[in-house]
Amino acid sequence: MNAFDLVSVVITTYNRSDALLAVLHGLSLQTDRNFEVIVADDGSRAEHQRRIFESAVAKELRVVHVWHPDVGFTASRVRNRGVAASSGQYVVFLDGDCVPERDFVARHKWLAEPGCFVNGSRVLLSPAITQRVLAGAETICGRSGLYWIKQRILGHASKLTGLLRLPERFGRVERTFSWKGIRSCNMGVWRSDFERVDGFDESFVGWGHEDADFVLRLHHSGVIRKNGFCATEVFHLWHKEAARDQESQNARTVTERAKTAVILPVSGFSQIRINDDAVVTRLG
Repeated sequence: MNAFDLVSVVITTYNRSDALLAVLHGLSLQTDRNFEVIVADDGSRAEHQRRIFESAVAKELRVVHVWHPDVGFTASRVRNRGVAASSGQYVVFLDGDCVPERDFVARHKWLAEPGCFVNGSRVLLSPAITQRVLAGAETICGRSGLYWIKQRILGHASKLTGLLRLPERFGRVERTFSWKGIRSCNMGVWRSDFERVDGFDESFVGWGHEDADFVLRLHHSGVIRKNGFCATEVFHLWHKEAARDQESQNARTVTERAKTAVILPVSGFSQIRINDDAVVTRLG
């Protein structure tokens, strides 16, 4: 990979300040410290914002908090806003309930390659261990292999791939578009490629498939998918699934676009925003 100066970690969140603080704690333990943190807040209530503003870890990381009013599930819009507030030439998207391992940033840098984006993966955690993490009674970053084998046996972790660190070229490259395993909760992309496809399509509203559309348009623009399994795993804190009212329409949109060579979205990153309602707060 080519060397670069700064990684921008853009974290989406909504009314889960306890989970977000666990994610920020994981970032505070990174072995590679050359990154910035942008919290892209999809309209969290005042009490959740206040918890972040007052937290020591957010101040330590000098978090940039980007918030807009709650108008429903608008992940595409808030991710675009997060990137607009960032300054790195490489962007890693992370969800606010996905706790990174200590080498998360370092491994994303290790896999970063011109002409590619990195599609990360996750280890699902049980409700029981999630509650312990959120209560501050359990630490999951930097734990031993024996710890995770025990959690897997007890049913608290969905898999053990987070323990392994496979070579950079170990079956990672996919040159054809595939829906399988697309994870915008853990994804790295060069900012130049993000801007080439004009970011996420803000016409996608409600849960689902805005990330598949983004990856499809990257594919159409010539950017190759590189999978980050056994390198960039994050620990996904349990939660009830969000309402999926718009999933079918979003899926149909991606299916139709897959038959074309479309690169640009209906409503993307570069659009002119009149009377912008985003609020940017810099902490630390």
